[in-house]
Amino acid sequence: MMATQTLKHGDFTGLAGNYSKYRPDYCASVLSALLALVGKPIPEIEAADIGAGTGIWTRMLAARGLRRVVAVEPNEDMRRHGIADSTGTGIEWQAGSGEATGLPASAFDQLSMASSFHWVDIDRGLAEFHRVLRPGGRFVALWNPRFLDNSPELLDIEAHLSRLRPDIRRVSSGRSGITEGLTDRLSRSALFDDVVYLEGRHSIEMPVEHYLGVWRSVNDLQVQLGPAKFEAFLGYCADRLKDRDTVRAEYLTRAWSARRTGG
Repeated sequence: MMATQTLKHGDFTGLAGNYSKYRPDYCASVLSALLALVGKPIPEIEAADIGAGTGIWTRMLAARGLRRVVAVEPNEDMRRHGIADSTGTGIEWQAGSGEATGLPASAFDQLSMASSFHWVDIDRGLAEFHRVLRPGGRFVALWNPRFLDNSPELLDIEAHLSRLRPDIRRVSSGRSGITEGLTDRLSRSALFDDVVYLEGRHSIEMPVEHYLGVWRSVNDLQVQLGPAKFEAFLGYCADRLKDRDTVRAEYLTRAWSARRTGG
């Protein structure tokens, strides 16, 4: 994807190829814990993944042997790549959004939004998730930001964003924005209780071009920096890593799970 494309916040048209090819998996141990919170045998769990993108998290769910997994994604380009990437998994794909999933009421034991809840109107989304979940079902919001504390080099690359644009605001980093105060926000909702926060780290060794491809899949940065500054940022990354063949990136999967209230 060339940075000359005009992008809008939350519109991943044109980014789906990079998203599909380069975005990393989430922490497997966090997934295990989230499924345990459902309180049913895994082969009996029916799950819906909303804002599924190209299906990275959705396929992790399906690989655990759930009874049913449905992916809901509003963007046609992302959904098309997701369907292609999910051949043979049994995942059901459909169009829909966080505010209007198109799913039947009281039909799922777990409903997740992986790296996508920040694009949803929270109040409308929570009302829709309450409708779709069975009594006692769990809503899960999770993100997968890079954990930079152990890598001064990658920390400097991240800091360069602020040097390019001092007022830059990370919408979807998973360590800012909606995640600040999310536990309290969910706890105050009359629609959900028993809010649980989980996190787990995992490392991925990747070629430098793969690392750059992850950045090319990020919508909010490209929108805020604009094409010229975004290309300058990619150039800075490539220069900092020019003596390397691979990059070891550490990720911090952060997840919130809340139980649906009412009968």
